[in-house]
Amino acid sequence: MTISKDKRFELTKQKIRNKISGMPDCPRVSVFRSLKHIYAQAIDDLNGKSVLTVSSLSIELKGQLSKVKKIEQSRKVGELLAKKLIEKNINKIVFDRSGRKYHGRVKALAESARAAGLKF
Repeated sequence: MTISKDKRFELTKQKIRNKISGMPDCPRVSVFRSLKHIYAQAIDDLNGKSVLTVSSLSIELKGQLSKVKKIEQSRKVGELLAKKLIEKNINKIVFDRSGRKYHGRVKALAESARAAGLKF
């Protein structure tokens, strides 16, 4: 019996989610990437609420991302995420790559958030 690529992805995602969870003082940052955009969401799993959402479609980044490569967009989103979380007095997060490999756009977002002051 072979497992389809989609099913394998879902299993990987579930394995990661079973190991990590977010708290009010240390939220889980879940990353979703589509073909055109990237989204990052800080989630408090204890209360089941989203603390903050940032994406390449955010108003703050609207004019800066035209004709910029997707890796650069991810870096800008990571910097904005870190800036907004630090404004809310949250310095430590748990990073959830949502089953994706830690390279490319996911890695660029994480490293730029680290460089901007977040601790993983």
